[in-house]
Amino acid sequence: MKDPLAGRADIIKWIFTLSFLGLIVQTGRLQLVDSSFKQIAEQTTVYKEVIQPARGILYDRKDIVLTYNDPIYDIMCTRNLVEKMDTSLFCELLHIDRATFDENLNKDFRSRFYSRNIPFVFLQNISRTVYARFHEHLYAFPGFDVRVRNLREYPEQCGANVIGYVSEVNQQQIDLSDGQYTSGDFIGSRGLEKQYDDKIRGRKGINLLLKDNRGRSVSSYQDGQLDSTAIPGQDIFTTLDIELQRLGEQLLSNKNGSIVAIEPSSGEILALISSPTFNPNLLTINTARSAMFDSLSNDINKPFLDRSVSAKYPPGSIFKTVVGLIALQEGTTHPSRSMTCNGRYTFGEYSWGCRPHPRPNNISIAIRYSCNTYFYQIFRGVVDQFGYHEPQKGLDRMNEYLQKFGLGSRLKVDFPFEKPGNVPTSNYYNGQYGISGWKSPTIISNGIGQGELELTTIQMANLAVIMANRGNYRIPHLIKSYKSSDREIPLEYRVNNSVDIDSSHFEPIIQGMTLAGRAASFPGVDVAGKTGTSQNPFGEDHSVYFAFAPVENPQIAIAVYVENAGFGSTVAAPIASYMIEKYINGNIAENRKPYMSYVEGITTSLTPELDEN
Repeated sequence: MKDPLAGRADIIKWIFTLSFLGLIVQTGRLQLVDSSFKQIAEQTTVYKEVIQPARGILYDRKDIVLTYNDPIYDIMCTRNLVEKMDTSLFCELLHIDRATFDENLNKDFRSRFYSRNIPFVFLQNISRTVYARFHEHLYAFPGFDVRVRNLREYPEQCGANVIGYVSEVNQQQIDLSDGQYTSGDFIGSRGLEKQYDDKIRGRKGINLLLKDNRGRSVSSYQDGQLDSTAIPGQDIFTTLDIELQRLGEQLLSNKNGSIVAIEPSSGEILALISSPTFNPNLLTINTARSAMFDSLSNDINKPFLDRSVSAKYPPGSIFKTVVGLIALQEGTTHPSRSMTCNGRYTFGEYSWGCRPHPRPNNISIAIRYSCNTYFYQIFRGVVDQFGYHEPQKGLDRMNEYLQKFGLGSRLKVDFPFEKPGNVPTSNYYNGQYGISGWKSPTIISNGIGQGELELTTIQMANLAVIMANRGNYRIPHLIKSYKSSDREIPLEYRVNNSVDIDSSHFEPIIQGMTLAGRAASFPGVDVAGKTGTSQNPFGEDHSVYFAFAPVENPQIAIAVYVENAGFGSTVAAPIASYMIEKYINGNIAENRKPYMSYVEGITTSLTPELDEN
């Protein structure tokens, strides 16, 4: 009897045999008959073509364009596709010689990343005119193509420190970007371009193309189903008044210093000025950029140092207003307190100078005439309130207020490179002198804004905001709104911060500032201000002024700091006055322009020891 299992084995063998023969037939048909298989086999590479997005536009508060994008053109080359062509015509159209052609064609051969099938940059940044002529003959130059990018331009040609500029990404930035950046991409390097780079750079688009083994495009990959469209960056309205910015830069020409102007009610920064400055278009992406960047970097005046937020200065006498407020709040003095001033303040064997002036019979008069003796005494009253031998407690108490004023730490402005300034603590003095080695007279210079105390100009401007608002402020900021969406600016810029000083204590201080501000007032507008002459061990004293105006319903708060310019009333106060007038009235009165021209022409020396750390 025949084994049934043997029959089943025979069936299985026949199934495998027939299947194998079927595969052979199908393979032969595909290779010998169906040419589409051959075509698909040649399509061995999926090439990712990146579409660069348009960078978002920045506007000032009045809708004036601060940045725009101008297309630039790069000649790209796929070496494996280059064939015999009219080289003379090619060079003539691109305004290059034959030596440049040969060098550029072969420049990447020694790179370990080089591939004959991948496009590389043959020539960068050709003009629109050259591009137009070249593009007409592009068909005659196999292996060459054009890549379009956007060059960032700055039509107002001012505000370089605040608007910033873009630069091409370096290898380190590429390595740290997790694939976000590739060679040839631009990134915001300073100012608002850097701060809001993630919002205004947009999102790249991608076209996936099938290419053959010679680098030639065959078709879209999967009929373009995986392609994506480039999304332009967001347009942003900034808080800047570019006309005010330009005036400030004009007034600070030939000087080292800074100006910060803020709208008190909102915390919106109207002008953020650092001098010396430069035309931001000098650092657009072109062949001269590298040399210009090196020149600016090596300039002894440090134009890349943003003095408005990064330089730390002794505030001088404007700090007396803060000392007065803290003393009033702590109850260690009262508004009508009178003192005698003979031109010096003496304690034991030590004495400190003070300019003789009428008797400071209240705190407002002391502010008006900037009496050092008066504020030495009330500063010591705050520090010694727990006893002469326990200055640590008193200083720590004062510093609690200073922290609420936004001093000794960053204000957290939406701007890069902001520095915290320096407010010396009891721990600092314990380290310098020992726990029992210092008393209030040791640190008395802080009472008039000298000593180890250092503020940034934006912190000084924010103090003027606090005075204007009688005790509160919003974090200064540069973003006003997003143009193309209902998205709100961050909450932290929309809430008030209190300094915990009763509003009643501001009135005698502001009265003194109003008396002192007459020098900066102009017809129709009263200014509340305070001058400062900050001592400088390395040269001429610094000229300082802070103010707000009008006294009632303030529209602008401002701080001006001019290095090595002498008295605050000579340079800084007039500059503030012209800035305030320009913002409130829209122009400068004709009868005030002659002295404004004089102020513009003042030249100050350098501050080589400026602390920017």
